Amino acid sequence: MTEITWHDFWPPVRLSLQIALLSSFAALVLGVVAARWMSRARFRGKVLVETLFMLPLVLPPTVVGFLLLIVLGRRSWLGRLIEWVFDAPIIFSWYAGVVASVVVAFPLVYQTMKTGFRSINRSLEDAARSIGASEWQLFRYVSLPLVFQSLLSAYILGFARALGEFGATLMIAGNIPGRTQTVPTAIYVAVDSGNMSMAWVWTGTVIVISFLMLLFTGRKAP
Repeated sequence: MTEITWHDFWPPVRLSLQIALLSSFAALVLGVVAARWMSRARFRGKVLVETLFMLPLVLPPTVVGFLLLIVLGRRSWLGRLIEWVFDAPIIFSWYAGVVASVVVAFPLVYQTMKTGFRSINRSLEDAARSIGASEWQLFRYVSLPLVFQSLLSAYILGFARALGEFGATLMIAGNIPGRTQTVPTAIYVAVDSGNMSMAWVWTGTVIVISFLMLLFTGRKAP
């Protein structure tokens, strides 16, 4: 039985949590803005925009990763611009893992928030407007409190999706131990090398974290 050490166990867990926290927050902000806009907007081509928003949910993660690799790679103008600004490429860094996780988590966040915003009684918002509330005040003091449960659920779903992301992250960030190796990629390597004990420990850790977050969401539900 392979000895399990903290030095081997912790780096992928720390990086996965770091990526999941940052990417789920970014996906939540983007998802809230997009859902608020799309739940009220009326324009030609709306269905195409919504389809584009949801596309990463149905595409294979490796396809998402490949597309991101093309868009952010060193041969693209965006990739060269990022490298020029930050003096380093984004590809095969942990920041690439954040980008990949934001892209794959966004559809879940968007769909959850869109449902939440559509459930708001419009008469409440109209009442706030009638007493002089600005759109920001309406959003901050009326809409957000009314969709708080959806907001919480959206963040949890985004976090869980980012925590378990494998295919797109592997394509764009790689699997560099101590730098870009997350728990899902570490589990894959552990199983491939026959280190089942380490794989089980990482798997159990992800299950426990995800279970506790879902449990917390369930306890907050009305």
